[in-house]
Amino acid sequence: MTRAAIAFSVTSFLPVPLLVLAALFGGVWAWAALIYLTLFTFAMDELVAVVTQETAADREFPAADALSVALAVAHFGLLGLVVAAFGRGMGRDMGLAEAVALFLATGLFFGQVGNSNAHELIHRGNRGLHGLGKWVYISLLFGHHASAHPQVHHRYVASDRDPNSARLGEGYYRFALRAWVGSFRAGFRAEADRQRRGLHPYVEYFAGAAVFLALAGWIGGWAGVLALFGLAAYAQSQLLISDYVQHYGLRRRMLPDGRLEPVGARHSWDSRHVFSSHLMLNAPRHSDHHAHPMRRFPDLTLTDPNSSPTLPRSLPTMSVLALLPPLWRRVMDPRVARWQGDQPGKVAP
Repeated sequence: MTRAAIAFSVTSFLPVPLLVLAALFGGVWAWAALIYLTLFTFAMDELVAVVTQETAADREFPAADALSVALAVAHFGLLGLVVAAFGRGMGRDMGLAEAVALFLATGLFFGQVGNSNAHELIHRGNRGLHGLGKWVYISLLFGHHASAHPQVHHRYVASDRDPNSARLGEGYYRFALRAWVGSFRAGFRAEADRQRRGLHPYVEYFAGAAVFLALAGWIGGWAGVLALFGLAAYAQSQLLISDYVQHYGLRRRMLPDGRLEPVGARHSWDSRHVFSSHLMLNAPRHSDHHAHPMRRFPDLTLTDPNSSPTLPRSLPTMSVLALLPPLWRRVMDPRVARWQGDQPGKVAP
């Protein structure tokens, strides 16, 4: 087993048994899962040396698809277990602190690991893998992302035509509402433009969401439905804040013919921290992903920091900072100015 296989498998999958135990037995397991996804990840990012060079052998992971499938299957199982835990535990044998810890840990796993994995799957050419990722998003009441992300975000990233590219000076909370609504609409239009026959994909997204809500009610009653709504909203906020952080303020130039310049390394913020990168299946290596959207997560590389913007801290840490807009702007606006200031030509709005 290669080093990459061990690192990705252990780091990303370890929360699964912790969350299973938390949903079944509560107590210390809920706190263990939450600590792993927050304090432990932060500490490991700070302690483990930042990656500077890798060889092809360091990234070799032939069974990457198997890990993605396992994580997706685990997602559906965890969703059912946690909904059941809230259904039977609300007001009875689950204390408030324990419920909060379970909710936060599960939402973080769905938003950081589950989302990164679903994102990986919807970029795959294999129909089965793509469909699996799509249904992970549908289970989180976010099915439209499977349309809006590849058809809108990747096409118009780093311009105002992409709802998920944050503008300079825009706070996260204003961005989140604009991005959710904007991506829903843009994804619908993109699908309508390419639709030739059959049902619009949004019909599947709505029907699938209704099925999961019905299942949540069957498993956990009204408490289960509320739990699904809450977990979905929290996981969606994790996805949106990742988009916010990874594209904040960066803009592509408008070419003389009115087209946007090709997407390059300068249009995404990378993170070079090791542990959270393995936890999130290399999602923090964002500039290489946008340059090569079909490239598998183990094969993504880090761009030279002199040619691509690099976050001062890990992606999860910067996501927390983004929750404090004045402090975020104080840290990030000067960095955006340095990267945008030396680009000749008109910058796209």
